[in-house]
Amino acid sequence: MRFLALGINHKTAPVALRERVAFSPSQLEEASQQLRAHQSIKEAAIISTCNRTEVYTLVEAGDVRPLMTWLSEFHNLSFDEVARHSYIHEDQSAIGHLMRVASGLDSMVLGEPQILGQIKDAYDLAKQNSLLGSGLEQLFQQVFATAKRVRTETGIGTNPVSVAYAAVSLAQKIFSDLRDSSALLIGAGETIELVARHLRQAGVQKMVIANRTVERAQCLADEVQGEAVALNAIPDQLAKADIVISSTAAPLPILGKGMVERALKLRRHKPIFMVDIAVPRDIEPQVDELDDIFLFTVDDLQEVIDENLAARREAAEQAEELITASVQEFMRSLRVRDAGRMIGEFRQNAQQLAEAELQVALSQLAQGRDAQEVLHKLCRSLTNKWLHHPTLKIREASAENRGDLLAAAAELLNLQAGQTVEPDKSTSSKS
Repeated sequence: MRFLALGINHKTAPVALRERVAFSPSQLEEASQQLRAHQSIKEAAIISTCNRTEVYTLVEAGDVRPLMTWLSEFHNLSFDEVARHSYIHEDQSAIGHLMRVASGLDSMVLGEPQILGQIKDAYDLAKQNSLLGSGLEQLFQQVFATAKRVRTETGIGTNPVSVAYAAVSLAQKIFSDLRDSSALLIGAGETIELVARHLRQAGVQKMVIANRTVERAQCLADEVQGEAVALNAIPDQLAKADIVISSTAAPLPILGKGMVERALKLRRHKPIFMVDIAVPRDIEPQVDELDDIFLFTVDDLQEVIDENLAARREAAEQAEELITASVQEFMRSLRVRDAGRMIGEFRQNAQQLAEAELQVALSQLAQGRDAQEVLHKLCRSLTNKWLHHPTLKIREASAENRGDLLAAAAELLNLQAGQTVEPDKSTSSKS
């Protein structure tokens, strides 16, 4: 059995193709049923996000063509198109790749944590659809444990690398406790949405979202338990805000120096932390001239992001070392498991042979044969039969000058290298 991974991600395919190979929730159910019925696939799990679609399988052979054919046919794509933009990992490479994905090392944003939750969702779905056996079950458990170690031991996720997160991190440096701060967010696009969520997680209780379209602002306000207002309400809200973060598509500044001065007077010059993420800028540069204003632009944030990316890359190197060790540990566990099967078969054969000889001995005792003679005969017969095959193979290895096999036999049989023991020639298995 072999582990096999087939994938398409942001590094290998344009967004147009990634959209076509992505699985919707309803498609995941159908795909799971098809994989369960697939002849060449024994176990499987599908990871599908906006940036990647990956199928992890346990198969009898390492040929990827059946899996690639299935993926292309499921999404009505040509085999060649899928093959041209996909990547394949087998066995140890597949295991390492999944660990890197789960740890955020293969993400568009290095170290992002969301992918681990998405992998756990894929694992849960595969389990619900009876697609997991002992192989992938053991692999996923090792992957989750490894990703947790990467998070806790390398600090890869502690340094923000998104504009939204960097803005909130700066706010946390200015204010000792964000739970006592109020925030005014201007705009309601994706960046402001992320800012709002990060602020909420940081403990900010009072949040006002100002936007040209109040309905859009209201959707975000409902999510973070804030308040939605129109842009013309900004002057009133500005005086109440400790934190102001703006990101709109307005062609001209929304906050001017005069408006901010008036707000500071109403606040009795209590400081305001401002971040202007917009390009072109939403806040006039002259605002930075005012006392009690801490104004940061997107360029300032980029410096923070660049520093943090460097820290994440250093952490990623440490993570790679952890992953390499974890892959080796997992491969060792697989070898031990395979050895367990061999040991079980070996012991079963020995037990069957012993039971057969015991029945012969019991029959002889029932016929009135001398007990001591029967026991000696049982001992000789078992010894000869147990040693017959190993002795034969040792002789063959010696004749063929197979030093590797002879050394292995010596270690397995607890003998000195080059010395072997053969059954007593005075006895015979025919006894």
